[in-house]
Amino acid sequence: MSLRRDAILREMGLAPVWRLRGRQAQPEPEPVLQPAAPTPASGPAQGRVRSDLRDGAGDLPQPVSTRSHTDVGDGVMGLGWDALEARIGGCEACGLCRRRKQAVPGVGDRQADWLFVGEGPGAEEDERGEPFVGQAGRLLDAMLASIDLKRGEDVYIANAVKCRPPNNRTPEAAELAACFPYLQRQIALIQPRLIVALGRPAAQALLNEEVRIAAARGKLHSHGGIPVVVTYHPAYLLRNLQDKAKAWDDLCFARRSMRGLKHA
Repeated sequence: MSLRRDAILREMGLAPVWRLRGRQAQPEPEPVLQPAAPTPASGPAQGRVRSDLRDGAGDLPQPVSTRSHTDVGDGVMGLGWDALEARIGGCEACGLCRRRKQAVPGVGDRQADWLFVGEGPGAEEDERGEPFVGQAGRLLDAMLASIDLKRGEDVYIANAVKCRPPNNRTPEAAELAACFPYLQRQIALIQPRLIVALGRPAAQALLNEEVRIAAARGKLHSHGGIPVVVTYHPAYLLRNLQDKAKAWDDLCFARRSMRGLKHA
């Protein structure tokens, strides 16, 4: 293990886990890519989507009716980057626009192989207009570095909703549906080889089905033919340190999957 990676894993709280598992002496096997059954790319699952902060806490809430996203999507799918970001900045398709300081389209390499999708902007992101810039963002940067990635270099980072939900609550299904065409257009423009869904709302938006992170981990899912790996949101990991080792496993799985895709 390099000194640099050792420092990164210490920051993530994973260096002891790495050593105990003896991974220094075990080369990573090439993956056998067996994607899960493809799911429609038409939009997020119906029903209110809950954050990983409440993952597994009680029964899922009853579905609520959601608005169609066609009023946004009809004018979005032909847009280039500048026009798309301008449209996002002025969007009023759901109530989140009323309390935002600014929309947060995304950041990074627009021709990236890797696309990381989170839930939605928080307070610092709303101030600065860039996703993952707070404490969770610092953890995400460490997670990227642990698999030799760096923000902005072959990596694009976006969110399922582009405006901050009040008090950082979980985006509702109608909000995810209204914003989904923007994410869908970003995916079409980037054409990533692999998408990493960070948390349940992002996973449900991409896979268009109810998702439990524990069950979805360790499998290749699909969004419009693009492989999707599901893992925990960095904000969840900050509050649930025991799951950092699972997130590390997911990152290793994503890296092996990417290698397999490039060699296919």
